[in-house]
Amino acid sequence: MPDDMHPQGGPAESPVLDDSSLRRFVGYNIRRAWLALRAARMPVLADLGLRTVSFSALTMIVDNPGIIQSRLAAALRMERSNIVVVIDELESRGLIARSRSTQDRRVYVLRATPAGRRLRDAALAGLVAHEERMTAGLSAAERRQLVELLQRIEAQEGRTEA
Repeated sequence: MPDDMHPQGGPAESPVLDDSSLRRFVGYNIRRAWLALRAARMPVLADLGLRTVSFSALTMIVDNPGIIQSRLAAALRMERSNIVVVIDELESRGLIARSRSTQDRRVYVLRATPAGRRLRDAALAGLVAHEERMTAGLSAAERRQLVELLQRIEAQEGRTEA
């Protein structure tokens, strides 16, 4: 009988798998932490009718009134065609307004509506509380340091050694 099978034919209950070879990689640990954060975060946003991408887009629009669609897509690292779907969703819910730019009529600028700002603020408060629960084992200084370290890793993107 294979080692991974139970005597009665089903998969055997196995002890925790050894992932120590993977645990030495920053990316693996970031991914595991991200999955834990995401799993607990999803209900916070879902209760408000938001997804991560719609919350992120709404937040960028609230914080950057008049942002243009292409700039929003670049900031969120999304294809411009995909951001249109998110913008359409937010606009149809009355959370943002899209209007033609006065400088370039081919470009749309985005602004949050009062309802959009209220929803973003409610989601933000829920996510702050969620992250505080998930990082309760860290001090405030450690949380700040973690964010700084992750931002430093991100800043290395595209840089190559000579």
